[in-house]
Amino acid sequence: MSNDAMSPVDTRYRDASLPVAERVEILLSQMTVEEKVGQFFHAMISMGENGALSEGNPAFNIASNREYVVDRHLSHFNVLGAVPSVEDLARWHNNIQELAATTRLGIPVTISTDPRHSYTENPGTAIFTSVFSQWPEPLGLAATRDAALVEAFADIARQEYAAVGIRVALHPQIDLATEPRWARQLQTFGEDVDLTCELGAAYIRGFQGASFGPGSVATMTKHFPGGGPQLDGEDPHFAYGREQVYPGGQFELHLKPFEAAFAAGTRQIMPYYGMPVGTEYEEVGFGLNKDVITGLLRERFGFDGIVCTDWGLITDQAILGTEFPARAWGAEQLTPHERMAKILDAGCDQFGGEQCDGILLDLVRSGRIAEERLDVSVRRLLREKFDLGLFDNPYVDVEAAVVLVGNDEFRAAGVEAQRASVTVLSNGGALPFAKGAKLYVEGIPAEVAGAYGEVVASPSEADVAILRLQAPFDVRSSAFENFFHAGSLEFPADVRAHVAEVAASVPTVVDVFLDRPAIIAPLVESANAVVANWGVSSAALLDVLSGASPARGRLPFDVPRSIEAIEASRPDVPFDTEDPLFRFGHGLAL
Repeated sequence: MSNDAMSPVDTRYRDASLPVAERVEILLSQMTVEEKVGQFFHAMISMGENGALSEGNPAFNIASNREYVVDRHLSHFNVLGAVPSVEDLARWHNNIQELAATTRLGIPVTISTDPRHSYTENPGTAIFTSVFSQWPEPLGLAATRDAALVEAFADIARQEYAAVGIRVALHPQIDLATEPRWARQLQTFGEDVDLTCELGAAYIRGFQGASFGPGSVATMTKHFPGGGPQLDGEDPHFAYGREQVYPGGQFELHLKPFEAAFAAGTRQIMPYYGMPVGTEYEEVGFGLNKDVITGLLRERFGFDGIVCTDWGLITDQAILGTEFPARAWGAEQLTPHERMAKILDAGCDQFGGEQCDGILLDLVRSGRIAEERLDVSVRRLLREKFDLGLFDNPYVDVEAAVVLVGNDEFRAAGVEAQRASVTVLSNGGALPFAKGAKLYVEGIPAEVAGAYGEVVASPSEADVAILRLQAPFDVRSSAFENFFHAGSLEFPADVRAHVAEVAASVPTVVDVFLDRPAIIAPLVESANAVVANWGVSSAALLDVLSGASPARGRLPFDVPRSIEAIEASRPDVPFDTEDPLFRFGHGLAL
């Protein structure tokens, strides 16, 4: 049972010579209900300017650092937004740890983040952070087919994260990309289960290290029991995408990457928002689903690590000016109190993206949630902090971080991985282009292209044209929705016509950022060559197109031939579109 906040503190939990289990019990036995409740919330947090503590961020309903840590006893945070400098992030981390040290028990803060090592800028999934080394997205890592490269990436990312105080990675995302229209494919390893198992395990090993401890970054692997089989490809961040369907009966297939993750030792798991439809499991979102969290994850797979829900299952929230309902799919009729109780009954330990600690206090005081149930999860949460070494030394060396993060060696490795991921899909002879050729470019800065040839102003003057395109998507009604590229995979008529017009006057290379497997048949027909990328700088791309670096990438998914083939396919079944234009593993050498 909880202690009184006025009781003297037994500080033996700070003795590093004691076993972690004993340290946990010494600390847990002294915690008040309020201090225990604070551990359940994995909230978003903002940095102040120049590394100072923040007064909050009203756009995302984020309170001040002091309110969260001191007044409300929260100690797990997802750091939101851009990072102006390594020094600022490291200094802010130390400042918030100093703030935590002033609290009664001095429980250190655990900082987490969404991916920050590629080019995506989406406040719901990943954040572009130029101070870190820059790598291809996971789909691009999958295109390299190189588990050693993936583990090396994760090891470098681990070092960069840990140097600035980030100790939990809200990734990897090991869902199978079996629905070509789904908006979340970019952070997966693609459509193939065996490749996903291999690369997901390598990723976890790189982040967590050979043994889990003070130098590790814990992986929160997602999205159990597998996102991907989304009805019509819509994403369950939004109500219209809440259903996960399995017409091909492949629920078990989507579990296989998680079995590999458990074998690799992943410390934490995030269930997805989706609700299974037409299966043996309750038709509620996975984070509220006792059949899935207790029955599958805890009992069948024996997972005793932390389970944190995806963000925003309990309360309605405004995001970028638009009100969105709580993502409690299948349990929309429940009150926030009832949703929270259902999540705890399901077997979860933390509420991602929530800060409604008053609701949990109400549930405990009313007797709906026993304090002993709090203790089950708080033990796991404290154990992780002890194992990470946060109680022994929560601070980072700011000067060392400035030297290590984004150093030349790390950046060079990232650029080489970008080159390795470039995938040539078709080539009628325009590639590789000759050094010094006259180049017409779109989507490439002229100053970058000028290092590879003579940049000209029109296609008619050029020896070769290079056009960089983004895979198409439907524009939706809110700013937040438009970060999730969903809907049609067909290029608009004006884009197709423009490519055809340029290609009619000069050999043309089209490079597509293929965050979803778009319908590129019209481009292949018009252009001399078509190339795919998943997060590649213009210079790294031109290194491959010019032949300075070999073309090595291989498709991490099938590229469908038509929208009709996609609509006829089963969203839970890999490689299910009829007669794909290019198959998984396709990629030409130059």
